[in-house]
Amino acid sequence: MISVSILKEIDNYKNAISKINNTNCDYLHLDIMDNTFTNTFSFKKEDVNEIFNISKKNIDVHLMSSDLDNILNYYISLKPNIISFHFEAVNNVDKYIEKIKENNIKVGLAISPDTNVDKIKEYLSKIDIVLVLGVLPGKGGQKFIPSTKDKVIELYKLKNNYNYLIEVDGGINDETIKPLKDYIDIIVSGSFITDSNDYQKQINLLIK
Repeated sequence: MISVSILKEIDNYKNAISKINNTNCDYLHLDIMDNTFTNTFSFKKEDVNEIFNISKKNIDVHLMSSDLDNILNYYISLKPNIISFHFEAVNNVDKYIEKIKENNIKVGLAISPDTNVDKIKEYLSKIDIVLVLGVLPGKGGQKFIPSTKDKVIELYKLKNNYNYLIEVDGGINDETIKPLKDYIDIIVSGSFITDSNDYQKQINLLIK
């Protein structure tokens, strides 16, 4: 499955979503930063409302925030297909897993490049998706960190004991995806797709 990130298209998201709507991708990936977990902001609430109104794709929300007590209810109210939040950003992981699941939304637990899989093993039976970051959280267009592959393979080996999907986000292009393709379920790609005039062509390169 392909999830197209519009993080680099903050100033041009309407045009980007129009192009995404005309592809066969599975999700629109929405990165939310509010200067709590990262030092940057992304989409404003009024932009998020419009994104949900104009997107024809299922929406895959990635919350890079330590302020879930104040923002989670809003994103739940929008009824995306997936809400992922960062293991490193909160103190009570179970609380937010339960909150998302009780609203019939798939829950993803995101881990940054410096977080080992061992740290999240106790949650693997409770979540739908593990979102593995291949770059440092905070901005689009970074280069993929090669050691991400080891983490992905570790999660793949554990998968049979659980019921989660593996999603990888950050630095994904037609080259960096090659060693990962056999192990992941959801490919998140941003600038590799949105920097192009032909989104579908780029998507095809990721899944060929």
